[in-house]
Amino acid sequence: MTPTLKSIRPFIGAQNFEISRSFYRDLGFEEVVLEQKLSLFIREETGFYLQDYYTKDWVDNTMIFVEVASTDDFWIELLSLGLTDKYENVKLTPVRTMDWGKECFVHDPSGVLWHFGEFF
Repeated sequence: MTPTLKSIRPFIGAQNFEISRSFYRDLGFEEVVLEQKLSLFIREETGFYLQDYYTKDWVDNTMIFVEVASTDDFWIELLSLGLTDKYENVKLTPVRTMDWGKECFVHDPSGVLWHFGEFF
């Protein structure tokens, strides 16, 4: 019998742990503090670990894709949060349509690139 996979939870780094923690709570994730320098962030069935650890080359090359039901609806939610006004270095890139589906992008305060997209 092949074991069943239940989830995948990447570890990501933070240049400023407190700012990143606040950013992800504002993005709609619930924080579960696991240790002083490690938190689990969960939204619906999606989760990841944020750690108080930063290596520029690693973080600058971290990309995470999250599938959403509607990229257009998610984009409207992102704009309503005012993240670029509240957090330095946060960038939002509007929805674009490709052959495979749609996606929009968020750079977090440390430079992690999040893809939020839907497949056709």
